[in-house]
Amino acid sequence: MTPSVDDQRKRLAEVRKDFEVRYRFLTAAEGGRKTGPPAQMYRSDWSYGGEDITETGIYMIWPIFLDKDGEIVEPNTFVAAEGTAQMFIVDDELRDSLHAEKLAPGVRGYFMEGPNRVAEATVTRLLAIRHIPVKRI
Repeated sequence: MTPSVDDQRKRLAEVRKDFEVRYRFLTAAEGGRKTGPPAQMYRSDWSYGGEDITETGIYMIWPIFLDKDGEIVEPNTFVAAEGTAQMFIVDDELRDSLHAEKLAPGVRGYFMEGPNRVAEATVTRLLAIRHIPVKRI
């Protein structure tokens, strides 16, 4: 059974938001989505700028898109080609062991569909996740 819009809206409001990004979907000519920007509830993956995904893989980090007023876009509504999204790290273990060290304002990344980059993004602020400084020995 498909969740109702009310159930989807509740889930979007309740899910943990780990960090926020400014994003831009690539055009089809740039190698992005051929169908244009997706709708809210879209589940892409994430890769960090500068990483070779054949070595590191991609990560289950999902966007929750915000409108121009900073409010969560309604479920199943198409999102802007450029804007702000709050990101949810699905894997709690990697959230603490990997992403907490990698994420900081200014970090660049990509929304991924399989091996394809479909949007570029820059971290603007940390929310539920906090940067853990690398310990120097």
